[in-house]
Amino acid sequence: MLLVLRALLLLGVLSLVHAKEGRAPPARPKQGPGPKYRTLRVNVDPSVMPQFTSASTSNLANSSLSPWTYRENFNSSRLPKRISEAECRTSGCVRNGVEDDSLEAKPIQYQILVLYRVQRQQSVGKKKKKKSRKYDFILGTQVITVGCTCVRPSVIPQQ
Repeated sequence: MLLVLRALLLLGVLSLVHAKEGRAPPARPKQGPGPKYRTLRVNVDPSVMPQFTSASTSNLANSSLSPWTYRENFNSSRLPKRISEAECRTSGCVRNGVEDDSLEAKPIQYQILVLYRVQRQQSVGKKKKKKSRKYDFILGTQVITVGCTCVRPSVIPQQ
């Protein structure tokens, strides 16, 4: 979670840099003879790991009327690489230790900002002796499930 917050802070700083120059940050590179945007070097400290206690989140997930478990979503070309997502353990809600099917467990979803790493396309006219891979980061969004909640089922009467 801390890593996600740092990524959001970094994206905010980049937006401020572009706003100072009087223009909006580019969503993607413009086509043409050369790039029409400024490249910024970003250093991300890989030693920083989320430092939250899993005991508190585990207690919340287990004491809920609609309990959930976390699974890890890993993508090596995305920042953050690991995102924990919740999965509802029951279809109904738990009351007094027994699952009640008159209520439904529904996922709570949240949209987050992520950076996707894509390999930069090499120019056809330029030949380099050294084969170095260059990457660009594209801002994207991802919808994740952060927990589950208990709701009344929606009943649509037939006419």
